[in-house]
Parts: sequence; C-alpha cells; structure tokens
Amino acid sequence: MENVRLDYAVPAADLADYVTLFYDFSAAVAVFDDVERADNAQIRFRLSAGGARYRFADGTEQDSSDIHVIGPTSGAVHVHAEGPIALFGMGVTAVGWAAMIGADASTMVNRVVDAGKLFGLGRLQVATAALRKTEGIAARAAVGEELVRDLIRSADGHCTLGAIGFVREVDAWLAASPSPEMEDLLATTGLSRRQVERKCNALYGAPPKLLARKYRALRAAVAMAADAETIGDAVDRGFYDQSHMIREIKQFTGLTPGQIRADPGVLPRLTIAQRTALDGVVSPLVSGT
Repeated sequence: MENVRLDYAVPAADLADYVTLFYDFSAAVAVFDDVERADNAQIRFRLSAGGARYRFADGTEQDSSDIHVIGPTSGAVHVHAEGPIALFGMGVTAVGWAAMIGADASTMVNRVVDAGKLFGLGRLQVATAALRKTEGIAARAAVGEELVRDLIRSADGHCTLGAIGFVREVDAWLAASPSPEMEDLLATTGLSRRQVERKCNALYGAPPKLLARKYRALRAAVAMAADAETIGDAVDRGFYDQSHMIREIKQFTGLTPGQIRADPGVLPRLTIAQRTALDGVVSPLVSGT
C-alpha cells in the first residue's frame, strides 16, 4: 500500500538495553484501521492532527493523547485513527521501562497513559517540535535518542545493574528455545519461582510463562508469513496441536495463520517485513517477531 509507510532505526549502542527500535510511521488515508501484534511498551508522538483509539485484548478501549505511553500488551491491539497520520515512536524494553518509568509494569498492561503525566510536558514538547522540524527516520531517531538519554538521567536510581542482568537472562531464555522451560530460567537466575514471577511482572508486565507463549506465537506467525515452514512445522514449535497453535497465534497477533499467509493487513505486513530485515542486527526477540 503506497500511501502507508513504516521505517525502523536501530538505537545507538548505549541505548540498546533500553529501546528495541525507533520507528517512523505515516499513512496518507482518511481513516486508519488495523491490528497491532502484542508487544513491548511503546512511547509515541502523534505529529499530525487527529485522534486515535486503541482496543486491547482485555476489552479495554482508550483514546490517546498526542504524546502517550502504551504499557506492555498481552494480546493483539486494534487501532483506529483519523488520518492523515504522521507518528514517531519507540519500543521500550523491560530495562527501559524500569529506567524511565519505574512503576510496576503489570499495573499498566493494556493501557494508554498521557506521557506528560509520566515525564513532564516540557521536555516532550521540545522533542515534538524537534521531530516536526526533521524528516526521515535517521534524523528523528537522533531526536528520540537524546530524549531517552534525558529520561534515563532524570530517573536515575530506578534502574539497577541487577535489573539489567535479570532482563538479559530472561531475554536469553526466551530466545534460546521456541518453547522454553521454566526450570531452565530458575536455574539460570538462581531465584525462586515466586521471585522470578514477581520480577517479570514488574519489568515485563507478565509472568515468564505468558512471555514464552507470546514469543512462541509471534515467531510462528513470522515464519508462516515468510512461507518458511508448514503448519506441521509450526505446531512442532511447542504447541499441543494445530487448534492450540491457531488460538495462540490469533491471541497474540489478532490474525489466524490463514489470514497471515493470505492477507495479513498493511500494518502486520510492514512490521514483519521491516523487522525481519534486521535479523542479525538486533535481538532475535525483535527481528524474529
């Protein structure tokens, strides 16, 4: 679809623990209506006039302010926005959440929050003005990087080396297997099941088993979109059977395997194509989902 564009930029090395990707999205349409996959938390800047409404997997519906934070999502999100749209945003890692926001992530799952209430409106207005003066993902990502550095400095103390170490262990556990075992994570971290679940809820907004389900489903969806494997191959990723696989993929992408292969929609198609192109450059939890 020529009138819809999505570009990604990889964050600078010093921000790799905090931001998954920066993105620049535009849609020269009167109304944009599509589905987003379950994802990390997001910080978004609406650079054009008009409103947007999100409907989350738990049934919650919320309108967004021009600059807003979306908490971690537990399932597919329906987006309805007035066009034309110009939007800049970034994916926020579990470490980024701890460093910039600090609140228990599980309290903001499937919710939209006015970013001004979290970070203060002044610095966000400065960033918005700078974003509007620039064009292209590279220039806008540079503005985003400076904002993230400022937010990390301002929230000094929220994030500790312990949080970074724990998140790296969880991410490695999620990336190591299509269907990782909880016992492996307990052995790696040296923590009790209750401690691991508490820390995952606080940083990721979900317990480790839900995280494993999410990434298993997203990776299977990406493989199907690329025609890289059969239905049987996808089931072998750790699903109980084909029906279970279909339910899980629909939960986390909003689409059935048949829809993903035949007509995934503009946003899912662009997201998959652009992220998979970054394989080997970013975490496999990003490029493979």
